[in-house]
Amino acid sequence: MNSILAPIFTRRSIRQFLPSTLTEAQLRDLLEAAMAAPSACAKDPWRFLVVQEKAHLTALAAGLPNGAFLKDAAAGIVVCGDLQAAHDGQLSFLLQDCGAAIENLLLAASLLGLGACWLGVHPRQERIEQLRHLCRIPESILPVAVIALGRPGEEKPPRTRHQDAFVRRETW
Repeated sequence: MNSILAPIFTRRSIRQFLPSTLTEAQLRDLLEAAMAAPSACAKDPWRFLVVQEKAHLTALAAGLPNGAFLKDAAAGIVVCGDLQAAHDGQLSFLLQDCGAAIENLLLAASLLGLGACWLGVHPRQERIEQLRHLCRIPESILPVAVIALGRPGEEKPPRTRHQDAFVRRETW
């Protein structure tokens, strides 16, 4: 692994959190990093809902089949998209833009010494509806993912999942 790229290889999904809180400065840094992502025609359709109250985190955890650990996180950021703001009003552009913002947020968390894990919501309709209900998200806003954040309660070694078999050159 190229050592210059170490921040990418050391970013890992953390599913165990130690008791902690996030400061407003940390949250701002994370959100600024997320919103520094590329966006189709600079439409920036992403929208973010920060959840820090333990009761809300516990309710979110109960609604996400693989997200039980969210109840122990310091915060959850619900990454949403506004379809009316997306380039050409296209769902695909919204999802690409939100995905780029999510990756920036995950890398920023790792660089700040925080643990983070991406919990997928879209396209699971039951998860979308659960989040809409719990967080009072309007119909015009699409929940895409929830990012669990906090002080890491586990360490994982750097890694890459590169496989030469997944790469083609010039033509398929």
